[in-house]
Amino acid sequence: MRILINGFGRIGRTILRQLLTTRTDAGIEVAGINDIAPLDLCAYLFAHDSVFGPFPGEVSADENALRVGDRHIAFTHARDLSTLDLRGIDLVLECTGIARTSDIATRGLTAGAGAVLISGPSPAAEVTVVLGANDEALGDARIVSNASCTTNALAPIVKHLHSSLGITAAHMTTIHCYTSSQPMTDAPRGDFARSRAGALSMVPTTTSATELVTEVVPELAGRITGAAVRVPVASVSCIDLTATTETAVTTDDLRAVLRRADPALIGATDLPLVSSDLRARPESLVLALPECFATTDHQIRVFGWYDNEWGFSARMIDMAVRMGGR
Repeated sequence: MRILINGFGRIGRTILRQLLTTRTDAGIEVAGINDIAPLDLCAYLFAHDSVFGPFPGEVSADENALRVGDRHIAFTHARDLSTLDLRGIDLVLECTGIARTSDIATRGLTAGAGAVLISGPSPAAEVTVVLGANDEALGDARIVSNASCTTNALAPIVKHLHSSLGITAAHMTTIHCYTSSQPMTDAPRGDFARSRAGALSMVPTTTSATELVTEVVPELAGRITGAAVRVPVASVSCIDLTATTETAVTTDDLRAVLRRADPALIGATDLPLVSSDLRARPESLVLALPECFATTDHQIRVFGWYDNEWGFSARMIDMAVRMGGR
């Protein structure tokens, strides 16, 4: 399958890093990259990553290509993707973060690509699919949203818990690392709290994850709420979920249920890990089992880590493979 990465930011670069290192067996050829930033800067940021470290290979910029080892990946700078000729591209990975309108989301199709996968929530998508939650909804949709990193962490585990124990009510808090949407120093960002320096304070804010969870797991509509706290770390986030269950449950029961989750998407550890230990984990969520317990017969607490860049990028690759195999 031939893909084009549109937007070579945190997710675009992480997807390419995985495809060239840990996911070389995915059957995906990166036929092109499009980004409005200078090519030499994009090459530099790919080669030297503050979170994941240096790329394990030679990286340089040719006139119109990103050179990684012996690979030359065509690099374009179109602000409007529809101006390119993308005939022969099976899938555009839309990683710009701006594809929230039909006009922008359809540009890859207009240019001749077969389908578009958006790396975030988008009202313009035909369907939002989260692996482990609503895989069957993919169908033959040509514009697909991969939801958000937090939705990918939350939706599969709450669906698993609901099918195993029955959830009557739940609240999730994501303790989330800062992102580029926050300023380094106090500066206007619309939301008052998120206008404060992201690396200096814990910032209470909102999350779209609970709304998206009820979209992909509709049986939980009206049963789950959520909030977020942005914290001064550069990578790895976590979810802290409290739920009331229909079935009476002990801590041992709960941990047994959690261990039965799909290990490809939901990992688990008995070790007393901290966030930096989970960097570059490919799962959507890694449960911290010592932090998961029953608080009463019908109330549970579930805690898990997720690398909001690496794990989400892994799901983008998985979804691309699914779309290519239709």
